[in-house]
Amino acid sequence: MGVLEKRLRRLRIRKRIRKKIRGTAERPRLSVFRSNRYIYAQLIDDDAGRTLAQASSREPEIASLATSRIERSRAVGRLLAERAKSIGITKVVFDRGGYKYHGNVRALAEGARENGLQF
Repeated sequence: MGVLEKRLRRLRIRKRIRKKIRGTAERPRLSVFRSNRYIYAQLIDDDAGRTLAQASSREPEIASLATSRIERSRAVGRLLAERAKSIGITKVVFDRGGYKYHGNVRALAEGARENGLQF
């Protein structure tokens, strides 16, 4: 399976997921994007088309952690949950973005749950 085929497969899966879930102001969508090196997460209100909060492994306080990518992903989840709580959000809809719920995506979700976000 080539790189292009892999990307197209993920996009097909992503489209299928997005048909089913939708974020609102009260319960935004926690969207995950994973590159080979970093992981990004954002809370999106699909009704207004706005990003309410975001976190990524490129931020200085997370990038400085000299640990594994899994630990950095968990830290991104915790940071996003803190930012969500500061704007009054406790419940979200999880959008894994076509990735398997495994490894870094799972670590991010668990980190967010540890700091109080409910999926």
